[in-house]
Amino acid sequence: MTKPLNELTIVEAAKGLRSKTFSVQELWDACSAEAARRNPELNAYLELFPADADAIARAQARIDAEGENASLLCGIPLAMKDNILIEGHVASAASKMLANYTATYDSTVTKKLKEAGVLFVGRTNMDEFAMGSSTEHSAYGPTKNPVDVTRVPGGSSGGSSAAASAHTALAALGTDTGGSIRQPAAHTGLVGMKPTYGRISRSGLIALGSSLDQAGPLAKSVADAKILYDVMKGHDPLDATTLTDDTYPVKEVGKSLRIGVPRHLLVEGLDADVLESFERTLAALTEKGHTLVDVSLPTSGYALSAYYVIMPAEASANLARYDGIRYGLAERGESLLEDYVQSKSSGFGSETIRRILLGTFVLSSGYIDAYYRKADKARDVLRAEYDAAFGSCDVIAFPTTPSPAFRFGEKSDPVSMYLEDVFTVTANLTGMPAISVPMGMVERDGVSLPVGIHFTSAHGADDLLFTMGAEVTGETL
Repeated sequence: MTKPLNELTIVEAAKGLRSKTFSVQELWDACSAEAARRNPELNAYLELFPADADAIARAQARIDAEGENASLLCGIPLAMKDNILIEGHVASAASKMLANYTATYDSTVTKKLKEAGVLFVGRTNMDEFAMGSSTEHSAYGPTKNPVDVTRVPGGSSGGSSAAASAHTALAALGTDTGGSIRQPAAHTGLVGMKPTYGRISRSGLIALGSSLDQAGPLAKSVADAKILYDVMKGHDPLDATTLTDDTYPVKEVGKSLRIGVPRHLLVEGLDADVLESFERTLAALTEKGHTLVDVSLPTSGYALSAYYVIMPAEASANLARYDGIRYGLAERGESLLEDYVQSKSSGFGSETIRRILLGTFVLSSGYIDAYYRKADKARDVLRAEYDAAFGSCDVIAFPTTPSPAFRFGEKSDPVSMYLEDVFTVTANLTGMPAISVPMGMVERDGVSLPVGIHFTSAHGADDLLFTMGAEVTGETL
């Protein structure tokens, strides 16, 4: 039976467009119609864009003229997270603070995707300013998981993951500060990839933690994720942190990959059936000829604590600009102080305020040495430990999350919510690339829920992650 057009992968859609099995207009109409049908239930999109007839016609003409030489993304409908600027569209970061902000320019990734011929379906919901692990902390209401609408889709890129998982777009773009692409990918059965820090430009991304943030793909296959990554990567003169292709040496590996497993970290808080699925996936990889290696990462036990010092500190600095005077919502009181208080109290949600206060505290006089600088030193030790571990292995494997998608309100305690990022934050702290790939299903309350396996590789070894992911999914890249 032929798949509906909106359920195709990018690779499948590109093949169909080039063989003239269907047109760009038909592909757009299928995704747009499904987005309009599902969004009232899922709240995956904050705004659905109308059809851009000119862009659709240009994409079709380009495919007709260039054939197999046209970009594989030409004519592909894509969902875009609401903290990535698209010129002429609102970019609110799911916050009332930026509810009326219309982007005056394209982010670098938006520009590259437009040049490749991508069509944007709409801007997706997210945790406000990317602060959260569930997409429950949006000023515009939570997004629901298409697999089970009583559960969260993960966060902060939950709108993007729900949009792709529900087949309202062929893929989506997210941002990842501590796992915000990989964690929702695991919860919704997608592939999610965070590149090496600096591999993809941050110009035109609304910042949370500037030393942590990276844009990346959420896709239905490893091949699709690689296609998006290859288009978006590259040095950008608008972002001084971006890398050139020769920044890191190419790591030579054989057909048999060495998979590092830090079993000493898989002892607390990890659901038994998730661990069982993880071990089963590792066993399947050994049957394919890959080797398991025990590795020790003793400081990783402190990674989550270090992250929740560094990230709020950077957030408090980045969000200080939204004061009702220079940027964002402007509420007026009887004094300048009241202007500030009323603007920030009305514009920011409770989780954003919590993290700003925490970040301001750890940067304050008398506490910066006790907290922030110690966390930064722990970050250096983490990098060194991972670099040493990659002497004996090619990738390091974890479950992406300790449990499958949880019910709304189940993690109302902030600390329990933060623990959802325990396996993902280290890649952001170290700047190393990481990928989450589906590794099967576990059952909760009679519903089968997806879970993911997570791989980290050395700086610059992003392509190795696609190779490893394809070994899990059985794809040929």
